[in-house]
Amino acid sequence: MKLGIYGGTFNPPHLGHLAAARFALEALELDELRFVPAAAPPHKVLPSGTATAQQRLEMTDLAADGLLLPQKVHVSGMELGRSGKSYTADTLEQLKAVDASAELWLLMGTDMFLTLQNWHEPEVITRLAGICTFARTHSDSVEALNIQADYLQKALGARTRVIELPHIVDVSSTRLRELLARGEGQEYLPPAVYGYIIRHGLYGVHLDLKHLPDRELRACSYSMIRAKRIAHVQGTEEEAVRLARRWGADQEKARRAAILHDCTKYWEKDEQLAMCRAHGIPLDDLEQQAVKLLHAKTGACVARAVYGVSDDVYEAIFWHTTGKANMSLLEKILYIADYMEPNRDFPGVERLRELAYRDLDQAVLAGNEMSIQEMKERGLPVHPNTVQSRDWLRSKRNGKEP
Repeated sequence: MKLGIYGGTFNPPHLGHLAAARFALEALELDELRFVPAAAPPHKVLPSGTATAQQRLEMTDLAADGLLLPQKVHVSGMELGRSGKSYTADTLEQLKAVDASAELWLLMGTDMFLTLQNWHEPEVITRLAGICTFARTHSDSVEALNIQADYLQKALGARTRVIELPHIVDVSSTRLRELLARGEGQEYLPPAVYGYIIRHGLYGVHLDLKHLPDRELRACSYSMIRAKRIAHVQGTEEEAVRLARRWGADQEKARRAAILHDCTKYWEKDEQLAMCRAHGIPLDDLEQQAVKLLHAKTGACVARAVYGVSDDVYEAIFWHTTGKANMSLLEKILYIADYMEPNRDFPGVERLRELAYRDLDQAVLAGNEMSIQEMKERGLPVHPNTVQSRDWLRSKRNGKEP
């Protein structure tokens, strides 16, 4: 196995790190790339008030997840579990002890590459791993890096590789922290990492979570879910706003409901149940067992308690999974937008999309009926609220209000 090791403080991880990682995967033909945040970097003192090691690990996990390569890209907290300085030589020895046959490649920025001979036990590092660094295509630094590569080969027997990147995000983490403290620099960050920074008040970013602009609210939402879910949330937002415009609902409320509707989707069952208990939400027997039904309720709680949404937005999120009888306009819009957003692909979705802009009630009814049929085919119980929603909409269609 050819394994790339990308170490650093990642304080915070930014788009430059991700661009380098993506190029290294291809250029080195890596089977796996592993980000390894340092707990206590030996070459620098982390600034006071900086993110904790655990926070840097969590941000790096969000950044790596954004590459959407779960089979090839991973994050390791191995250096956080060791006491003392996070020496690269120790990390490589630990990896070799696990898999002696692995071909290791150590990825690093230009400053680190140019000073590698001064690191702790550089001869161990170059014995255990090849060394790869990154440079801008046609930049002045390429010549200096090639000279250093030759030196490392002769002095330490190193295997080296200088990868020229056609596009590089020209920002250091130090500079980025300065920008963030001034309310700038968001363009250098994956949105999920920016959202994590907002939620935890890192790097001088202290925003009122109950009054966030849409961009910042999106970032916070994306930081709470896996990257593979973001396209769905974006699609639901897009669809909800279009439907709100079509049916005369508040477009901003539809937008914010959609942005937050899945924010607790990836919480564990115990965390979901604890949130329901904390907010006094009664759960029936099915909800106690089916974690998929809980995220709508807990997401609504987070949306209101943390992000200050209005009661009608809260209710739309609360009911977006099962539906219910007597749904409001906003509740119907979120329910059906979630069901048929542009990334959805299943038999009948095109009919659902056509219905949603012609007769919203009929579209929600069709969604209810499709959900009920799917659950029956899978041998799973149907939640009573979905049945009640269907029956209520059927009664409306037949001119008999329940």
